[in-house]
Amino acid sequence: MTAPLLNDTFLRACLRQPTDHTPVWLMRQAGRYLPEYKATRVQAGNSFMGLATNPQYATEVTLQPLDRYPLDAAILFSDILTVPDAMGLGLSFGAGEGPRFAHPVRDEAAVAALQVPDMDKLRYVFDAVTSIRRALNGRVPLIGFSGSPWTLGCYMVEGAGSDDYRLVKTLMYSRPDLMHRILAVNAEAVTLYLNTQIDAGAQAVMVFDSWGGVLADGAFQRFSLDYTRRVVQGLKRHTADGAPVPVIVFTKGGGPWLEEIAAIGADVVGLDWTVNLSKARAAVGDRVALQGNLDPNVLFAPPEAIAREAMAVLDAFGPPQRPDGRWDGHIFNLGHGISQHTPPEHVTALVEAVHRHSRQQRAAAAGR
Repeated sequence: MTAPLLNDTFLRACLRQPTDHTPVWLMRQAGRYLPEYKATRVQAGNSFMGLATNPQYATEVTLQPLDRYPLDAAILFSDILTVPDAMGLGLSFGAGEGPRFAHPVRDEAAVAALQVPDMDKLRYVFDAVTSIRRALNGRVPLIGFSGSPWTLGCYMVEGAGSDDYRLVKTLMYSRPDLMHRILAVNAEAVTLYLNTQIDAGAQAVMVFDSWGGVLADGAFQRFSLDYTRRVVQGLKRHTADGAPVPVIVFTKGGGPWLEEIAAIGADVVGLDWTVNLSKARAAVGDRVALQGNLDPNVLFAPPEAIAREAMAVLDAFGPPQRPDGRWDGHIFNLGHGISQHTPPEHVTALVEAVHRHSRQQRAAAAGR
């Protein structure tokens, strides 16, 4: 794990330091759109958790997109719901279905029984982090991650994904005391989980607040943002050898609260495709770097259209170096996870366009 980084562009952009191109990685970049992933999943018994709980398989699928594309970061292959699974809620993935919990948390007794899980129950995650770092051998940095306290709470109460969040919102409005108890336990657990990933070798960490955007203004601050803030403030910001560990927070649908999210202490704020990057950059100033924010469905268009839309995202952010010499970090990403139906060759067009155009931006800015 001590191999020097050959490409630290992603980490530098997170910290708003000079880079020679805009780094790019993709949410869910190791996954079902890749034929090699599907082949490995078959080896694992065609089971998602069979992959995620086996460090050897998790390492293999984490590196698969890096063997295809010159991406600037790797992200741990895992799932956001490992923490509530370790709490004893019984996570499963049915064929053709999303995640489901056998024991959802919906009453006072279930809430009272919640505890921060023993991290030994998640040893497979930390072993995977260490294994991936060794396999990367300094190629690019490794990102660890977790779901946010609110997002985990949604799944824990609903028992699965939801279209209307009726059960979790009913609990939130009728028994806010119980909802706050769930979120407090989750925040403590997520903080410990991410810190243990950092100890295992993660060089950056990301908090996915995938369902924060379903909340009303006011509720978002009380039930999502306040608990994400707790996590961010409790994270280790340096490795044992003193290297900075950037923290990314991504709230899908969080555009209305951009400035509030930027104020909780993270290094990077992720944006979905509904946000104008130019306005976002002006709003946050030099407080945080920004990550995003191409619509994932652009990747179904022809390669020339993909390149055009990628360049539009880069142009919306603008040259990352300001006229006064300071740098504003930008990490190129999708506005949400890549679709399983994406043609793999279209990702090639995207990554090439981001690297090419971002270098041209810097060259043009240097000649101003």
